[in-house]
Amino acid sequence: MATIESIDEVLATHQPALPSTRLSMVEQTLTRLLLLLIIGVILGLVLMPQAVWDDGLRPIIWEPIQQDAGAQGDAGYSYQNTAIYTFGLLASVVVFQALFRTLQLPADDKMMIALIAWVCLAPIFRVLEDADFFPSSIDWLLISPIIHLHLATWLIGIGFVSHLVGKKWDDVGGDLGELNIRMRIVPLLCLALLFMWAILFRPGYAEHDMGLIWVIIGLGIGFASLIFAFHSTRNWPTITRGLLAFAVGACFVGLGHWAQLAATPWLQESGRLPNDVVFWPALIVLGIPGIICAALYRIGKDDARQIKLTGFEAGVLPEGITIKSWEAEEKVVANHPIEQLSNKALLASPLVLAMVFGQLCDGFATMVGIDYFGYSEKHPLSDAVIQYGGGISDSLGWDVEGAWLFAIVKALLVGTITYIFVEMRVENRQKHLRLLIVLAVLIVGLAPGIRDIGRLMLGV
Repeated sequence: MATIESIDEVLATHQPALPSTRLSMVEQTLTRLLLLLIIGVILGLVLMPQAVWDDGLRPIIWEPIQQDAGAQGDAGYSYQNTAIYTFGLLASVVVFQALFRTLQLPADDKMMIALIAWVCLAPIFRVLEDADFFPSSIDWLLISPIIHLHLATWLIGIGFVSHLVGKKWDDVGGDLGELNIRMRIVPLLCLALLFMWAILFRPGYAEHDMGLIWVIIGLGIGFASLIFAFHSTRNWPTITRGLLAFAVGACFVGLGHWAQLAATPWLQESGRLPNDVVFWPALIVLGIPGIICAALYRIGKDDARQIKLTGFEAGVLPEGITIKSWEAEEKVVANHPIEQLSNKALLASPLVLAMVFGQLCDGFATMVGIDYFGYSEKHPLSDAVIQYGGGISDSLGWDVEGAWLFAIVKALLVGTITYIFVEMRVENRQKHLRLLIVLAVLIVGLAPGIRDIGRLMLGV
């Protein structure tokens, strides 16, 4: 059997991969195109405001956001703004992964867990906006896609502060370094969370006739969970600890307001009160994906533990090795731990588990919301699938809408993506790209899924 050293010797005869600090031609080209596009839009807004704004961006982008934030709510997406959002998301993934890679930011499972908490934060805020909690002066900040840009600003700020303050002590071992990190960063994170509460949540209290007991409990749990999350991640990089701790704390603050809405519902701008709280949708929307993810984790946990002991990362080639050279030596690398352990190990990784859970959650939430609670779909492509499913339901005599077909399509899609993902190998310089691709999938899967289940349970 070939040893790792002998495999490395064979791979060393091939051309090495581009250093991680250098941008590829595609990255350079797309970065320049994105910068030119941004400059062009800014110049157009200044020089030709009627053509660019009044007849262009305003009806496609801004007016749906205003409608979504207004009393009528839930403005639908068009093919035009869907295409713009999709291109913007994909371009941002490529450009930012190159930036994060050159800055040598972490791209491991720990960072994925931290980013999952931020993805969960968006729908928690969004449900409160759907319930008209936030005053009209700021509620547009909580509408898609603005909410993701808004929270990205918080994320960058928290990450920058955590890295800047903690970098001096990251390399200091023992209790001295840990004590200095905690003393400096935890108070700053608590102040940042207090500032978020003050500018986003506090103005809403004067807008509604509501109690505050669950709000206070949520604040207490939020600050306590922030401190606990930071303290319990001692061996993590400081930037990852800061991002996770702040997001977890903010999530609990938001969930406290969910509980307050359930306990003392306030009148919405539409003139209606939320319906009675129901819990059974959560058993389907969260329970079934949770069971599936638990099964995947059990399948892959042993291989994940073994590949971690070897010092390699599941699905990621060693530094300097290209995909082309790896595939050219297929028979040789078949004995490498990456090939022997990656497929099952990835099934237990936060990357795959979050992606599977998010997409299934979105599919089941859409099915329950439309087929049993009378909600409607905003995205034109998804709605086309649902309408086709409705036609099948009518032909079979079923008294349900067609969102069941959307759930099936989602399940088939996530199964296909998962299979491709666990079979795929990436170069070491592509770890950030893989991370941000999964993050993009979570933004369009997990985030709307949690939002839907929140609305279903709270009757918003």
